[in-house]
Amino acid sequence: MSSKKLSSVSIGTFIGMTIALAASIRNVPDVAAAGWPMFLYMAIATFMFALPICLIAGEFGSTFPEKGGPELWVRNTLGNDFGFATSWLLWTILFPGMVVVASALPPLIAVAVNKSSLGTDNMFTLIVILVSFWGMTFLNRCLDMAKITGKWVTWIGIYIPFIIMTLLGIAALIKTGIHPNSILQGMHPEKIIPLGSSGAKSLNYFSPIALIFVGIELSSVYITRLHKASDYPIGVLATLLFMLVLNLINGFMESAIISPSKINLNNIVQPIIVYNQILGLPAWINNIFSILVAIGVCVQLSAWVSGPGKTMLASARDGYISPKLKFWKKDKFGDSPAIMYVQAIVVSIFSCAYLLIPDINRAFLDLVNATNVIYCMVYIFMAIGFIKMRVKEPNLKSDFKVGNSTVAWIIGIVLIVTIIVIMVATFIVGTLFNFIIVAGISAVIIILPFIFYHFKKDSWATEVKALIKEKKN
Repeated sequence: MSSKKLSSVSIGTFIGMTIALAASIRNVPDVAAAGWPMFLYMAIATFMFALPICLIAGEFGSTFPEKGGPELWVRNTLGNDFGFATSWLLWTILFPGMVVVASALPPLIAVAVNKSSLGTDNMFTLIVILVSFWGMTFLNRCLDMAKITGKWVTWIGIYIPFIIMTLLGIAALIKTGIHPNSILQGMHPEKIIPLGSSGAKSLNYFSPIALIFVGIELSSVYITRLHKASDYPIGVLATLLFMLVLNLINGFMESAIISPSKINLNNIVQPIIVYNQILGLPAWINNIFSILVAIGVCVQLSAWVSGPGKTMLASARDGYISPKLKFWKKDKFGDSPAIMYVQAIVVSIFSCAYLLIPDINRAFLDLVNATNVIYCMVYIFMAIGFIKMRVKEPNLKSDFKVGNSTVAWIIGIVLIVTIIVIMVATFIVGTLFNFIIVAGISAVIIILPFIFYHFKKDSWATEVKALIKEKKN
């Protein structure tokens, strides 16, 4: 009976689940800021980055249907050290990543209380990030936040704001056309290929645009619940096309109206304010929009406070981390209090980037780029593991295969090459100071798990088992 229930996910439901995992209104300013090259960057991010990730994850998910996701897949193909590194990276991604998410709140709060200038104030941004992340940490310690928020928040924080932004943007663009002082600077579609100094500058936004699709591989857990495994690539392609069109429509409308000097990358409500001014609509729409999106951002923060830490909790219980750190201890909601407090402290340190880097857009981009580099390492591990699995164990049973060995090689190599291009684009644009920040954050986080694994003691696993048994008694 339960097995029947688990296999009854329609392709429409699967598409909805995947969109909920990856879609976010926060990414629209990044798309808009790229200008005309947004079309090229979105196409590359969709078909050469997100699609290979989904196809690889689909085969992995049906080959290893147990719980674990990327950590399990990498461990089974590249070994325990890379499995632990994947677990570590999936957790530490939230250090810069959650600062990026929380940095959307200050402009939203500023608009909601009619004090727009606060949205670009670095100190206010820092305070809001600290209060929101620590607040969500304490709430997750005391309450079952996943149960409280429920599915309705996806509508409040994602779908309804997307609908509002799209409709207002279309109406505003029909009324004004492409403004000559906007990011697009008139009708110049030939500028889609990023050439010259302005084209090179747009590379700043290639990495953040690719980041739109980060986390989409997690939808592969639903592959065993689809009516037919062959529905998976159809559902993935439909989801990616939906996200491609929605982000391009909204990015194009914002870039056609807002000037490059005025765009604020972490201010989601900025285009709404401009659209309302053009259309002569009341200001309270800005306030309502800000509140809706702020609720969605807070719930996203809440999910990340408890979610990624579970990978480290599992690693701690397997004996990869010293028992003295107490990462193995669970609360009544299945979370590790020690992990939650450690991540809150580290996120607080990362949020100081808004004090170290005066330009709020630059600070935002550096944190986004660091997040992307870290996550891309997980995808590189997945791609290498996928190719290795196909070479060493080509006959492993799987409900879904991306094709023959040649196709598998092509998909894996396309993903690796695209990631290299994304990383190069991330590092060649910007000042030496920005390069040092992004490279430094990324290098430390990527190297640390291999150092920790090297000094791991075999006795830790035995100690942890004894402590867990003692706690149960």
